[in-house]
Amino acid sequence: MLTKRIIPCLDVDHGRVVKGKKFKDIQDVADPVELGRYYSEQGADELVFYDITASYEERDIFINIVEKVAEAIRIPFTIGGGISRVEDFRKVLMAGADKVSVNSSAVKNPQLIRDAALKFGNQCVVLSIDAKRNDSGSWDVYVKGGRENTGIDAIEWAKRGQELGAGEICINSIDTDGVKRGYDLELNRKLSEILTIPVIASGGAGEKAHFSEVLKAGADAALAASVFHYKEIPIPELKAYLDSEGIAVRK
Repeated sequence: MLTKRIIPCLDVDHGRVVKGKKFKDIQDVADPVELGRYYSEQGADELVFYDITASYEERDIFINIVEKVAEAIRIPFTIGGGISRVEDFRKVLMAGADKVSVNSSAVKNPQLIRDAALKFGNQCVVLSIDAKRNDSGSWDVYVKGGRENTGIDAIEWAKRGQELGAGEICINSIDTDGVKRGYDLELNRKLSEILTIPVIASGGAGEKAHFSEVLKAGADAALAASVFHYKEIPIPELKAYLDSEGIAVRK
């Protein structure tokens, strides 16, 4: 049985880890390198760092922080935000990252997924999708940090991302982001049923049971931010709980 992964997410804005609710009310949290080191020591399986304003401000990613994180931690980590060219993948991977996440740029240029997968391997390419439920009960893809609705169906976009060569899909529910009332189980279940690549659930973790629910719904990994940043749920305690729930986790 493959183990399920627990992944702290660090949203970085101009060199600092921040957190908000539904992509708004952003507050300062910590230094990304120090927080990354802490999670590595706590037993996190992976880390994700998002430069949350790089795409919106149309600027390059924080390579200096990537290099410092690579030196400080001993677990795989993903970098996203401001990645718009295959050359950006090369820079980030050369700086020490294990995977690269694309979101807005992949919607704008889907070929980027295929080109990066062919050059660096599918395992390096994560398609991150910010999804919000619409009036018809399905989900639309949003870009530019949740600011712009593309009108693209999130389920169909995930399927296309897999076909283009993405090695993982990270699905973030804008509706549940930062609210701590649980992940969007229906969205994660649907994606897990139709995709053959791993699905990373994001948005909504507030208690240990929420992780159990979404992993049992089919997600391969659960990503969270504030419950870890504010030490509301210690990772060793969470893994012990998941183990007691019959969910395979790396000890």
